[in-house]
Amino acid sequence: MGYEVLARKWRPAQFDDVVGQAHVTQTLKNAIEANRVAHAYLFVGPRGIGKTTLTRIFAKALNCQKYDAPTTTPCGECNLCREIAAGNSFDVLEIDGASNNGVDQVRDLREQVQFSPASGRFRIFIIDEVHMLTAQAFNALLKTLEEPPPHVKFVFATTEGDKILPTIISRCQRFDLRRINTALIVERLRYICDQEKVNITDDALLAIARGADGGMRDALSALDQLISFKGDTLTEDDVLAVFGLVSREALEALAGHILCGEMGDMLRQVANFDSAGKDLRRLVAELLDHFRNLLVYQHVGETESLDATAEQLQTLAAQAAAADSSRVLRVAELLAESEGRLRHALNVRTLLETALIRCARASTTATVDEVIRRLNAIRTAEPPAATAPAVAPPTSSGMRRQQYFDDPVVKRTMEIFDGDVAGIEE
Repeated sequence: MGYEVLARKWRPAQFDDVVGQAHVTQTLKNAIEANRVAHAYLFVGPRGIGKTTLTRIFAKALNCQKYDAPTTTPCGECNLCREIAAGNSFDVLEIDGASNNGVDQVRDLREQVQFSPASGRFRIFIIDEVHMLTAQAFNALLKTLEEPPPHVKFVFATTEGDKILPTIISRCQRFDLRRINTALIVERLRYICDQEKVNITDDALLAIARGADGGMRDALSALDQLISFKGDTLTEDDVLAVFGLVSREALEALAGHILCGEMGDMLRQVANFDSAGKDLRRLVAELLDHFRNLLVYQHVGETESLDATAEQLQTLAAQAAAADSSRVLRVAELLAESEGRLRHALNVRTLLETALIRCARASTTATVDEVIRRLNAIRTAEPPAATAPAVAPPTSSGMRRQQYFDDPVVKRTMEIFDGDVAGIEE
């Protein structure tokens, strides 16, 4: 028997095995237990997060032969469960929407809908990448989708839900699957590595999860590639060398240089990344994620919305305490602007360096609110002026100007403006 890649070997077989999609799995389990299974479902989400896996688990749950009714825990051992897992069940038809997207294919599907299931309870039609169907094909499917025979269930999956006709969406129960949290990917990879007898460091697991960008399949494919490259002992350096990422410590150090305005150290670090062949475009995206997490931590603290591990949370806590939230927000805005410009840039390093210099200036320059607070504090702390004998008001505009600038409060204000306000970026 040929080698089975990790993404297929460790594909979830039960609802509880699916990582990061509890809002979907719990709803499907409740529908099965309450006998409220709809006739059409639509799964929407990015690649590699479990859409096709969920459709197969759902199909097994409805048709498992070990039980007399649909179950939330299919056995995976009966003939129907094995056939569904292998993709060759007569009662569960998987259709590729990209290559079967015309009216003729939909007409064939409508004819097959009329046949009763051969050995299961339901005939289930799974259409992957359903957004590839033409408008005419969608329209040909409308009537069948609205009133299918009792023994028929439709399950659609797509990465681009906005391309599906509203008339189709209104006939389905829609589930939006999320990108999987980095910490959950790390936890799942650690479990698989333990089962596969692979020695891997925590930082290496984090690097793989960062590179996967929320996709479990991408993470498992990367792990498979790394095992082929380095064997059963993996370190963070191995992951960084293969995928062009920067280490967690280096990324956090670069963020620290930006927050402290240490432009020399910041530019030297960028030069080292460039000479080592790191992906500078990806670097900006990860920096933006870091500052996003920093903003969330400053305003909310530790929360489930933070896509960070325990080690990252320690760094976030230290940087959040030392940085002003308004400056962090400005840095995040500048990075977001730069990310879009970098996609089409020819000289990526130059554009990245100028963007980071702007970020460093924004993180150390006094904000308007800070200047106003300082001015108010000075005026509040200034002792009242001594009563002076009445004198005739100056008649010369030059004398009035000189008297104004001799005022001690004004002198202190000008010192602040000379030191801080000159660098404010509107």
